[in-house]
Amino acid sequence: MKALRLALRTLAREWRSGELGVLLLALTVAVAALTGVGFLVSRISAAVALQASAVLAADIRLGSPQPLPEAYFTEAARRGLRCARSTNLLSVVFNGEASQLTNVAAVSAGYPLRGRVLVAGEPFARGSPAAGIPAPGEAWPGSKLLAAVGGQVGSQLSIGAASLRVTRVLIARPDQGGTFAELAPNLIMNAADLPATRLIQPGSRVSYGALFAGERTRIDAFKAWLIAHKGPGERLRDITEASPQIRNAVERAGRFLSLASLVSVLLCAIAVAMTARRYVHRHLDAVALLKTLGATRAFTLAVSVLQLLSLALLAAVAGAALGFLAQEWLLRTIRGLLAVTDLPAASLSPLAIGFVTAIALLAGFALPPLLQLARVPALRVLRRDVGPPPPLVLLAFGPAIAVVLLLIYWVVPERKLFLSFTAALAAFVLVLTLAGLLLVYLAGRLRGRVGVAWRFGVANLSRRRAESVVQLVAFGTGIMVLLLLGILRDDLNGDWQRTLPPNLPNYFFINIPPAVRGDFVRALQAQGARTTRVLPMIRGRLTSINGHAVESLRAARTGEDSFATREQNLTWASELAADNRIIAGRWWTAEDFGKPLVSLATEFQESLGLRLGDRLSFDIAGEALEVTVASIRKVKWDTFQPNFFIVFPPGVLEGAAGTYMTSAYFTPGSARSLAQLVRRFPSVSIFDIDELLTQVRGVLDKAAFAVQSVFVFTLFAGLTVLLAAVQSSRDERRYESAMLRTLGASRRTVVQGVLAEFATLGSLSGLLAAVGASVGAYFLTTQWLDLRYAFGLMPWVEGVAGGALLMAAGGWLATRSVVNQPPLTTLRA
Repeated sequence: MKALRLALRTLAREWRSGELGVLLLALTVAVAALTGVGFLVSRISAAVALQASAVLAADIRLGSPQPLPEAYFTEAARRGLRCARSTNLLSVVFNGEASQLTNVAAVSAGYPLRGRVLVAGEPFARGSPAAGIPAPGEAWPGSKLLAAVGGQVGSQLSIGAASLRVTRVLIARPDQGGTFAELAPNLIMNAADLPATRLIQPGSRVSYGALFAGERTRIDAFKAWLIAHKGPGERLRDITEASPQIRNAVERAGRFLSLASLVSVLLCAIAVAMTARRYVHRHLDAVALLKTLGATRAFTLAVSVLQLLSLALLAAVAGAALGFLAQEWLLRTIRGLLAVTDLPAASLSPLAIGFVTAIALLAGFALPPLLQLARVPALRVLRRDVGPPPPLVLLAFGPAIAVVLLLIYWVVPERKLFLSFTAALAAFVLVLTLAGLLLVYLAGRLRGRVGVAWRFGVANLSRRRAESVVQLVAFGTGIMVLLLLGILRDDLNGDWQRTLPPNLPNYFFINIPPAVRGDFVRALQAQGARTTRVLPMIRGRLTSINGHAVESLRAARTGEDSFATREQNLTWASELAADNRIIAGRWWTAEDFGKPLVSLATEFQESLGLRLGDRLSFDIAGEALEVTVASIRKVKWDTFQPNFFIVFPPGVLEGAAGTYMTSAYFTPGSARSLAQLVRRFPSVSIFDIDELLTQVRGVLDKAAFAVQSVFVFTLFAGLTVLLAAVQSSRDERRYESAMLRTLGASRRTVVQGVLAEFATLGSLSGLLAAVGASVGAYFLTTQWLDLRYAFGLMPWVEGVAGGALLMAAGGWLATRSVVNQPPLTTLRA
């Protein structure tokens, strides 16, 4: 209790004197950065899971070719889950004499449980959310269906034996399917009208779907129950990921935010270490005096540890509050990022992470100096030159290194990246240390060759050898991580802007017959559409790998959707697409045209464990084709451009029967002319992604804003390092200034000397930081964020100029009050 009372009393006194301000500020910024990003990422991740469920129109979906047992719905209702039904089948829909094969979905009340149905008053118009489902006796046909049969709102469509009135035009429904194979014209109707259609007969191909949604814990429990009770022909689907575009944007933003928080914490750790060194230096006399009064080493250590715990608690509370307020403000700004009206509540885990972070920073960077403080002998009261014995290297640096490694591993858990990142950081610190020693050596040689002010500044560097090296390492590391984060932020935003340019194609057209390919493209252009390349598309199935039948091989990804068991879309191309990158092998040249070669996307290659040189056999319209794997491609699937898993060189597939596909950009409002195109080319399927593009653009815009906003935490952390660096030598500079003023130096000379010292330190720190940031940005951009690295000169200019200006400004702020103080007052203190 005595130690606690003394710790609190001295803590309050030192707080009033401003001793602990920088230390508490550093801890608070670190906790705020971690908790703020933790709150934000946890809530957005939960919201992404909800939005991803819209792909199924539910959290989980059970499908079967046979009617599903009522026991499933009874059990779901007992568990407090929401339920809906969907029955899908293909049928010919008539409007008078006109007809069209259609994907009919008969849905029950409550559909969709996740996502929304978009409807309009005319085909190909911008949709708005529907309230409910079609009433009995009504139908909502898709734009292509209505245009193909020449109908409009108010028309009577014949579906089997029933006649239903068109009351809305279906623009989009959440579970209509995202692959080109599922793009048959759509129509939804009320499940109550299904018996009247008499479409379900013995032998009919029908897909029955059961949709369930609710709280995550209840859904997980019900999913486990379904897995244990479902029949052999029933397939359970659980979508926990959004579309590739949204998923990649959110994942990259989340990684950047985590990296920003790590950078903020590392910067604050530097500030904590520098502040702790000054704290120990100023309290050597006080601890020695306590020991003359009978205090033991354990008692003085207990006082210091209790002070640290009190500071950690204060910083955790203040930082968590700031972090929560920051993420609330960010979420209010980016609420449109996700199609979720009520974002999930924030997890409480970031609070614990914040407190543990404060403890870890103090234990790693402040406790070792305080352990030295407890070892100061009582003899120091009589002899000021007596200090604590030098610490063991392991004790001095071990805790700090351990904390840094744990923080890096928490953000970069991949083993290879963790080791590379850690090695690069250690190498950079080593280079900074060697550069600092070289600077101190050169400063001693140049002292007599410069003016008075510069001689004074350079002499300070040489005289405070160890402190100059520490400041160079600390400030250089701080500038480096700030520049690194800035480069990554610019690369991230630039990649997002390149991914979704304003004129990106918003309509895809597939099943274009070869005979009308030219006419169709000209018709698109005549309607003002901006077309892209026309690609062939042929259906084929993989039959054997290196002479072994696919059925006998175990693919890396098993299940009904395995690449080994389903038909694939095949194409050929002479040039490598811009959003494809060869990672193994080589792309073909003109000499390779007609040779039996193939290029595979990494997803297809990894799923089946394929390698360069493997022989693959395909069944294409009953004809066997054997080819050799010539290259492996990394495909950017989030670019909204047509891409294929399997690509052949020209001259290999031309003889196979197939169709073509293309994409085009229609300006807002001009897509209504597509109705004429549908009637002229009835076999062409149209895929409207305008709504998806709008949603993804919103995601990227808001994610970019979140990235910019979280960068503020890092800037505050960098300023904290600067403040700590200035404060660490404040006392020495006060006495130096007083002595120089006493010996006749002017106030201007003293200020210029300090500015020269800090400007030299800052410019060298900035130069080395620019080198480290450029190398680190290349590594992280290409290996961690999977982006293209864009080299620029601005980080070098910002590093050198910014480092010199910031350090010089910090030095001026540190000396302003010192220089203005009369020398006699300082010398008497």
